[in-house]
Amino acid sequence: MTSIAETRPRLLTLRSFLILGVACLSLFSNSAKSSDPETQALPWHQVIEASGQIDFANDIVPILTKTGCNAGVCHAKAGGGQNGFELSLLGFEPDYDYQQIVMHGRGRRLFPAVPEQSLLVRKAVGTEPHRGGVRMNVNSAEYRLLIEWIKRGSPEKPTSSDPKVVRAHSTISSVRVFPESRLMQPGETQQLSVVATYSDGSTRDVTGLALFESNNNALATVNDQGLVTVADLPGTAAIMVRYSGFVSVFRPAVPLGAPLATIPSSTNLVDQHVFANLQRLGIPPSGSCDDETFQRRVTIDLTGRLPSDTDRELYAKWPSDQRRTLLVDHLLQQSDYAEYFANKWTSLLKNRRDDTNDLAANFSFHAWVRDSLQAGTPYDQMVKELLGATGTIASNPAVAWYKRVKDPKEQLEDISQLFLGVRLQCAQCHHHPFERWSQDDYYSLAAFFSRVGRKPTGVQNEDMIFHQRGVAETRNVRSGQMLRPRALGTDLGEIQPSDDPRLKLADWMRSPDNPFFAKSLVNRYWKHFFHVGLIEPEDDIRDTNPPSNPELLEALEKNFIASGFDLRALAKTLVTSQTYQLSSQPNSQNKIDSQNFSRFYPRRLTAEVLLDSIDQLTGSQTNFANLPAGTRAIALPDNSYNRAVPFLKVFGRPENSSVCECERVQSANLAQSLHLLNAADLKGKLATAGGLADQLAKSTDPLPVRIGRVYQSAFCRAPTEAELQVITDATTAAAPTKQDFEDILWAIINSKEFLFNH
Repeated sequence: MTSIAETRPRLLTLRSFLILGVACLSLFSNSAKSSDPETQALPWHQVIEASGQIDFANDIVPILTKTGCNAGVCHAKAGGGQNGFELSLLGFEPDYDYQQIVMHGRGRRLFPAVPEQSLLVRKAVGTEPHRGGVRMNVNSAEYRLLIEWIKRGSPEKPTSSDPKVVRAHSTISSVRVFPESRLMQPGETQQLSVVATYSDGSTRDVTGLALFESNNNALATVNDQGLVTVADLPGTAAIMVRYSGFVSVFRPAVPLGAPLATIPSSTNLVDQHVFANLQRLGIPPSGSCDDETFQRRVTIDLTGRLPSDTDRELYAKWPSDQRRTLLVDHLLQQSDYAEYFANKWTSLLKNRRDDTNDLAANFSFHAWVRDSLQAGTPYDQMVKELLGATGTIASNPAVAWYKRVKDPKEQLEDISQLFLGVRLQCAQCHHHPFERWSQDDYYSLAAFFSRVGRKPTGVQNEDMIFHQRGVAETRNVRSGQMLRPRALGTDLGEIQPSDDPRLKLADWMRSPDNPFFAKSLVNRYWKHFFHVGLIEPEDDIRDTNPPSNPELLEALEKNFIASGFDLRALAKTLVTSQTYQLSSQPNSQNKIDSQNFSRFYPRRLTAEVLLDSIDQLTGSQTNFANLPAGTRAIALPDNSYNRAVPFLKVFGRPENSSVCECERVQSANLAQSLHLLNAADLKGKLATAGGLADQLAKSTDPLPVRIGRVYQSAFCRAPTEAELQVITDATTAAAPTKQDFEDILWAIINSKEFLFNH
């Protein structure tokens, strides 16, 4: 045991370098304090000074993180780090890091006799060639602390009872940022303060050792010392703060500050929260769209098609103050609604055909999803039927998912991302860098699928899925430990060998207390109808990726649970809101708004909807193998038709190989433009015998009437006087020919108004 007298010189040395070397750190840390008593914690260097102790995990590892040494692109790189020196990602495993620095490399990384000559130090300050460049300044507090640690013989733990930042799933607040949120004016700055709470109840200001990252640099930027600067774009950003394996978030909100003369009346909970947020930020909403625009918009969003002549006639007959609600109810009961959303879900559930033997399984699985949606099966029940599916495809089509997704690790990753909005792929190899999830969480979730049994049936290439009795467990490949089922930090109790663990998982997922299940679905549906999720990406729900309107997301989540997980009711709530019915035309103040829903955000039609819309407008038909004539593109059961119909592939229809919505390409490209300009299949549709161009050429109606028919079919509106004049001037004066009408339709199809839902 070292005596007090023996440690006094070291304490004096440590005190001296801290007082001299980190004066600037003390200044900025003090300036970051708020009136909150928790932010009165001493800065990290003063805590070390007072104790005279240096702890590897508490004091050295954060320096490695701050300087980027244990980042995924440096020495925490998968596959051995860099040049034989490997660290754990972001310091999540300090014991491993200690061994790598002190024990490995034949001890050549540290030189206690002359700490300044240690290879670890020389590389960091740039006196030794280093591919990572200079990571530390010789005048910095971090450098001086590192030198002092090496001088003391690089201790790992001063005492066995040394306090730690508590590492538990429920203690994300063990590291907190102050302030947590603030309304900031354009161009304003805010210095953050980061406080860590330790297992003995003590606190420490760790601002100088924390990492800061903005989720939207267009709205707010942050420097290495936690100084946030906001731009002039209105909205809310998130500044992620990371220290010692924990994360916290500061949410700056930037108001536009424009006067709001009028706010549309609220229809439901959506409007209450959206309009309250617009008032807080001073962003005037656009006016409401007209009836024609609403009919086209909501028909596309609910059924994936344009309104038909019959639809428009029926809509016009309904009372003006009720027609929008009546239209929504009418569309939600149509089979097109189930077809359209089955297209969405079967794509995300990887209903993919790799060979002809998949044909029956793919058709059966698609029919199961479609029929469940048509019957109004509650969402939570559908998920439970999918997860707990047993038997053969003929008796239970839901088991087709297990035919496509066979590996328990892939099953857990797909389920967590699709139904919980949690991306766990990173946690297979290391602690999730932006979340609380560890490798144990990953493999504990995989254990729910460890007892899925398979045995061949009499049908070629088909297995019977069953629950295989036994203890459910999975091995953590890094630690070697066998782990029992555990649902993202939630212990579901003992699972008997006779119990199917998948059903336990499904019951936990559909519980009203589950913090992910309902939230993930309502955010996904919000993005479907409003183009931008309340959380982006829509399947990446985590503490460090907060929603743009937390109150709205929480209200929708509770409402969805209260409805009994009714998907139709959720869709109706969204599309009957005044927010959904806002015009897509921006006003002079809300042009730059991209996340607060002060107007409707236009979006391109998906590949299937666009193909169906072209067929519907031109009076043509696309034929698909093994499907009845007249089958629409949105009703296709799997990805195989992408190869047979080039249009679908060019316009981004997914191959159903991922649970991520991002697999669907919605952006424009040159191939799409060229296809619409001169592709043979489009020319054939325009020239279809008996099609719209043929009918219009043979019609004896006045030209304005015939052009009006085109506009009603494409846009649900009449042409303006200017549009009518341009088209009249461009046609053959005496008697417009079929070619003239083909040209008119071609121009309509290539217009942005047709290609977008607005």
